[in-house]
Amino acid sequence: MSVRQPEEIRKTGVVIPALCFGTSALGNMPDTYTYAVDERRAVETIKTILMSDYPFLDSSRNYGMGRSEQRIGLAIRELGGLPDGAIISTKLDRNMETCVFDAGQARRSLEESLAAMGVEQVDILHLHDPEHAASVEPITRPGGAIDELHKMRDEGLCKAIGLAAGNVDVMMPILDAFDFDTLITHNRFTLVNSNAESMINYAVDKQISVINAAPYCGGALAKGSAGFRRYVYQEASDEMLAPIAGVERICEKHGVAPGAVALQFSLRDQRISSTICGISKPDRVSQTLAWANAEIDNAVWEALTALPRTSEDPEAARQYSAG
Repeated sequence: MSVRQPEEIRKTGVVIPALCFGTSALGNMPDTYTYAVDERRAVETIKTILMSDYPFLDSSRNYGMGRSEQRIGLAIRELGGLPDGAIISTKLDRNMETCVFDAGQARRSLEESLAAMGVEQVDILHLHDPEHAASVEPITRPGGAIDELHKMRDEGLCKAIGLAAGNVDVMMPILDAFDFDTLITHNRFTLVNSNAESMINYAVDKQISVINAAPYCGGALAKGSAGFRRYVYQEASDEMLAPIAGVERICEKHGVAPGAVALQFSLRDQRISSTICGISKPDRVSQTLAWANAEIDNAVWEALTALPRTSEDPEAARQYSAG
C-alpha cells in the first residue's frame, strides 16, 4: 500500500501526514498498558519520531500525569529545537484531582503543556475527554472551556482546534453546537468495532478533519491475542477476544501481519485524515512504516469485510487511569 499524501486541516495552514504517533505510553502509564517506559527509552523514541518521515506527535496534559509532555520537551532540547516540519498535537485536560474543567482549568492546562514541552505554541489543540469531567456544563457554557479553546487559537497559541474523546453520545452534541477543525476518536473505528462510524460521517460532512486513534484495539492486534490478553486497556475474556482471533485467523491464512491489516484498515479509508499509532520504543517507528506500506491482497480485505463488527462502545466498562 502507498500511504497517501498529507492533508491540510481546513485553511489553518497545518498539513498533517497520514500517520501520527501517539505518546501516551511514553508517559509511563503501566496501569493502562501493563508495562513501564523509562525516561531514556521514551526520549529516544520521541527523537526517532521527530527525525522520521512522519514527525507528527500526539500527546495530552494528563498522559502519565504530565510525563509524556515533559519527555517530549526533553527530546526537543536534545535535538537542539523542534525539527522543521514537525507537528505537535496536544490536549486540554480537566483537573485530575477534582475533575473540574472550566475556562480557568483549560488555560492552566495549556500553560503547563507549553512549559513542559518548551514551545510557544502547538499546531493542534484538542479539548480532551469531556465525558470524564465532573460536569459538561462548565465546558460548554458561554465563557467555558470550549470558548477558551477558541480564544487560544485567536491568540496564536495553536493553529487548529479540535475535540478528542471517547463516548460518542457525549461528543455528538458538542460537535453539533461548536465549530472544530479536527476530531480524534479512539478504539471506536477498527477492524472489529464501528461505534464511531456515524460520528465520522457527521464530522466529514462538517469539513472536520478526522484523526483515528488506536487501530490496534489497545495492542491486541499488534501483539497477538494469544500472548496479550487485553482489549482496549482492559483484561479480556475469550469472548471479548473472539473478534480479534477471527481477524488473526484470516491474517494467518494469507501470511500477513494483523498489525498491518489493522493499520491499513484506517489508512485506506478516505474519511480518515490521519491515523494515530501508539508506540513505546524506537524500533516501533520502522515497524509501523513497514506495516503501513505492506502489500495486502484483495482477498484479505474481502474476507475481513465478511466478519461482523460491533457498534457497541468498547470502553463502556473501562476504569480510566492516567497512570
